[in-house]
Amino acid sequence: MNDEQLFLLIGKAKEKDQKAQTKLINIFWVDVFSFVMKKVKDENDADEITVNVFSKVLSKLDMYDPHFQFKTWVLTIAQNTIIDFWRRKSRENQDPTENLDEVKNQFAKSPEELMISAEEQKKIIKTIESLDANYQDIIKLRFFEEKSIKEIAEELGISVANTKVRVMRAKKVLAELLKNNEFEDN
Repeated sequence: MNDEQLFLLIGKAKEKDQKAQTKLINIFWVDVFSFVMKKVKDENDADEITVNVFSKVLSKLDMYDPHFQFKTWVLTIAQNTIIDFWRRKSRENQDPTENLDEVKNQFAKSPEELMISAEEQKKIIKTIESLDANYQDIIKLRFFEEKSIKEIAEELGISVANTKVRVMRAKKVLAELLKNNEFEDN
């Protein structure tokens, strides 16, 4: 694909043309996934990070400067996403006794606080149930059953590329709904 065709595709993707967005993802998926895989060395983590990278790419297309190579821009986003991933991982692997007081406080929650947590969980489940059936399936398989992109693709009988796009869109729609519901209830 030459630069002119790529810029036309990017323009269509900016206008929320789903076919253009999918094509853009498919063109760069292998490069990004390979780049991420070299850094994290775990296929499931690499899958998740790559989906996040493309979610960011699509949401930030307006910020892309055509004076730079698109692939370089995408890989820069990938690099930053990997850095975030490792930061999050290192926080998860901190000394477990470090936050002991916090854990004790968590178990000392009042009945009211426990009820609020249960209500929040119900809200999330209710929001998921309000999604389109395809998105519900994707969310259930990816986040509740913790299946890989490949496993989901096989189970739903769709391509891996299509699965990646669906996971990304389902996450985006769910996040938007949860954000909107949060403000409506307050």
